[in-house]
Amino acid sequence: MPDEGNHRRDLASLYRATIAPLRRYLTRLLGDDNEAQDVAHDAYLRVRPTIDRQAAEKPEALLYTTARHLALNRLKRRRIAPFTREALEPESTAAPGPGVVEQVMARQELQQLEAAIGQLPPGCRAVLLLRKVELLSHQEIADRLGIAVSTVEKQHARALRLLRGLLTAAAAPSVSPLTTSAAKEARP
Repeated sequence: MPDEGNHRRDLASLYRATIAPLRRYLTRLLGDDNEAQDVAHDAYLRVRPTIDRQAAEKPEALLYTTARHLALNRLKRRRIAPFTREALEPESTAAPGPGVVEQVMARQELQQLEAAIGQLPPGCRAVLLLRKVELLSHQEIADRLGIAVSTVEKQHARALRLLRGLLTAAAAPSVSPLTTSAAKEARP
């Protein structure tokens, strides 16, 4: 049993001797003190079993090597998915769902979209709904409707173009004929 106490003291003395320089080293690598602290603690957890077994001849070197590898892995993850914890967490303690105003606006936009889709020609509407709602490929739509893939592509493009025009017209403030004629008269 006295051996176990020595292991604990060895880990504790290693921690006390290396935590400050290890954090400075990791902060230089990562550029963030909080992240450096996390990586340092992860490194201590990783090397603890080896130190407890007294299998490491140079525990400080093992610790620094482990910490460096963990830091490099974090840097790689940053390049692949450059999201920080702060960017993913909301800054305020606001309700997680949309407010009443956002819900009303969303319903109105959905009604406008449904009305615009209803105004599309039947072929365009069918292709658009199969593509966007049922998530079918152009080939699958062609097979289901019994038409050529090129026809599906043209109908899809036409549906998107018409839909964009209808939604833009619905979003634009209505222009009265009086305003239009006054604007024509004001031109030189």
